[in-house]
Amino acid sequence: MTTDLRVLREAEWDTYYGLLERAFGGVIESPEERRLWRDLTECERSLAGWDGEECVATAGAFSFRLSVPGGALVDAAGVTMVGVAATHRRRGLLTAMMRRQLDDVRERGESLAVLTASEPVIYGRFGYGAATQQLRADIDTTQVRLTVPDGTDEVTLRYADPAEVLDACEAVYARLVPLRPGMLARRPGWEQLGLLDPESERSGASPLQCVVAERSNSGSGAGAGIGSGSGSREVVGYARFQVKPEWDYAGPKGEVQLHDLEALDPAANAALWRFLFDIDLTSVLQVRNRPVDDPFLHLVTDVRRSRLRVRDSLYVRLVDVGAALEARTYRAPVDVVLDVADDFCPWNSGRWRLTGDAKGASCKRLPDGDGTPADLALSVRELGSAYLGGVSLSALAGAGRVRELRQGAVAEAALAFGGDVAPWLPHGF
Repeated sequence: MTTDLRVLREAEWDTYYGLLERAFGGVIESPEERRLWRDLTECERSLAGWDGEECVATAGAFSFRLSVPGGALVDAAGVTMVGVAATHRRRGLLTAMMRRQLDDVRERGESLAVLTASEPVIYGRFGYGAATQQLRADIDTTQVRLTVPDGTDEVTLRYADPAEVLDACEAVYARLVPLRPGMLARRPGWEQLGLLDPESERSGASPLQCVVAERSNSGSGAGAGIGSGSGSREVVGYARFQVKPEWDYAGPKGEVQLHDLEALDPAANAALWRFLFDIDLTSVLQVRNRPVDDPFLHLVTDVRRSRLRVRDSLYVRLVDVGAALEARTYRAPVDVVLDVADDFCPWNSGRWRLTGDAKGASCKRLPDGDGTPADLALSVRELGSAYLGGVSLSALAGAGRVRELRQGAVAEAALAFGGDVAPWLPHGF
């Protein structure tokens, strides 16, 4: 390989991003999108491969904090903007970037790397395992209704300018992050992603709209208050969406396109979903990214007419097995020796003794001379899949991806690694 692979310089960003656009089909993004991604790019964490003056390869990383089982926020590298020019395939550029990137992640002390894959087949060989899923739905709101819980009518809704209520919405989101593994604690600047609404990409839909759910606040100071003291209102949820009008000879059949919905309690959640169902002149609610255990599944009267689909979302890679497994808690007490294989990051290979429960964990490498036998054998890819609690070690064992070396060890470990809620990535990067 004669390509010069080096850290991106700020003055090279436009060329760098242009290669990425071409690698993903050649469609030039709107000025608003380019400006946001330029602002968010961490050039010191971005790699560019150059063949003379031509940029032929790109890879970057964002500095994230990811929620894990137990509620801790763990430093993680958000791998992003990976592309190789079609003229420079099969030269080892992707492998070279993954190698350098993971070495850098380790040096920074981040125990995890995460990504969303344009093609799932690519990243398994670098140790990334599919750890979360996203639920999609196209709900026929002319046929499907909602059964809402008590208290729903006590929640008030109002339209608001998405930018004007952004701080209140972000406060709601921040309270929810520790409660569901896989969510990202948004650093400054990332809140703007939810407002991105280039006119060129609306395809006939309205500008972004926002509705906030509010409840009277007794003055306790909790939540995202509007006003102060007794009688003020607390923002307890929000939904951001667009409406795409459509008509035929029979009348209106518009579509509601849901972008984001977060709520602090069941009543606020139900109030927002009911509002989306009842928007005039629409007959379909399009949902593109929700947790696979989203409560709306238990509010709808006809789940079949909701046309559900599931796909992979966040991929997780343990860069430091010991630190990563110690960072989360476990649903049940566990004491297991893991024989981990990791060809790409060999510092992880070996036997690790994991002990833990709902209060904390310890994970230490066993020295080569230690005679303690392993209970389970698996690769770092399977550990990544199971790490957030959304993929069962029992299922992986059933696929032959985890080998049980001590009878009963799979069941014990699967119970411990599992979670009360499904992990979920709320937005891409």
